[in-house]
Amino acid sequence: MGQPYKYRMKDFYFWKITLSLAFASFFVFASMYVVQPLLPLFVKEFDVTVSASTLTLSMTIVGLIIGLIILGFFSDRMGRTYFIKLSLIGSVIPFFLIPLSESFYIIVFLRFIQGFALAGLPAAALAYLNEEIDRGSVGFATALYISSNALGGMAGRVFTGYLTDRFSWETAFYVFAIVGVFVSIAVILLLPKSRFFEASKLPFKKDMEGMGFHLKNPAILLTIGIGVVLQLSFTSIWTYLPFHLGSKPFSLSIETISYTFFAYGLGVIGAPLAGWLAGNLGLKKVRIAGILVMTLGACITFSQSVAIIVIGLCVLCLGFFTAHSLTAASVTEQATHHKGSASSLYLVAYYIGVTLGSSLGPLWNTAGWNGIVLLAVLLPLIYLTFVVGMQQRISKRNRNS
Repeated sequence: MGQPYKYRMKDFYFWKITLSLAFASFFVFASMYVVQPLLPLFVKEFDVTVSASTLTLSMTIVGLIIGLIILGFFSDRMGRTYFIKLSLIGSVIPFFLIPLSESFYIIVFLRFIQGFALAGLPAAALAYLNEEIDRGSVGFATALYISSNALGGMAGRVFTGYLTDRFSWETAFYVFAIVGVFVSIAVILLLPKSRFFEASKLPFKKDMEGMGFHLKNPAILLTIGIGVVLQLSFTSIWTYLPFHLGSKPFSLSIETISYTFFAYGLGVIGAPLAGWLAGNLGLKKVRIAGILVMTLGACITFSQSVAIIVIGLCVLCLGFFTAHSLTAASVTEQATHHKGSASSLYLVAYYIGVTLGSSLGPLWNTAGWNGIVLLAVLLPLIYLTFVVGMQQRISKRNRNS
């Protein structure tokens, strides 16, 4: 018998892997952001503050960040598919339990647990794809996986709003639980075992040293900072949008507000478009353009017209996904060693941005929508100016040394 070869697009098992991970990714990212359109409802139903209601999202992301570090370590030692399957099962169970809870803070705790469980997929999926799929086909598989992230996040928000307005938020959670059961069964049955996984024998300390190595690299730190700032600004707009559109003069329903999340569909276009433009014009130029487009989109949302706000959200998404995809790509390019650690560090920083962006309740209470948008506009522009200046200093120092 010959040596096993990595799967190519023509192989049946390539499609089993790719579609299994696409469906898993779709469900996991839908689960992650399912509460975003429900935040104003939680304020009314549980009599909590705006800041408290956002804990149902921010604590999920905190759980996810912890899970990425811990489960990423174990997936390098125990295998990929085990944690992918466990992630799906662990993320389904809270959907059955949360509607039964009468305590808001128990819901927050269950969302934290759910966030930890969700981390199993992003902690293992990309490594699994790179191990099992041929180099010439892995780009397509990865693109489909990442597109499923954006589509899942969009669908989770839209369908939750629709089901909540028609029935109740509890019904929406039960629907997601049932969908999750079917997705879990499909992935457990279809996802092939790893054939090229090699267990790492390095201690946890070495993984941390790999991350520490990058924290001493100013160029990588600046790039990771872009990821934090972009995600903080982007998340802040989408987290407080339901409060803004649900209040006067708009007074839109949860279902109507949830339809604005269709703007995320531009993320599916933005990422591949960014890759093509970067190949022709250069990564830095296209990334700067993406950040400027994103801030322009945020500025447009100052409008008092719902139609113009929706246009602004579409521009915002196009700019964000363009800038984000190129920032993620440049982190691994800048890393000379421990490229896996560099990717993990960026992913953790990215989700720290989500946590910070969903924790701006005090700013919302004092400055409202205008304060949130002003932060989302100014922060990327100020940081971009800082990065350009620092990169010029680093280049000049490298030339002189």
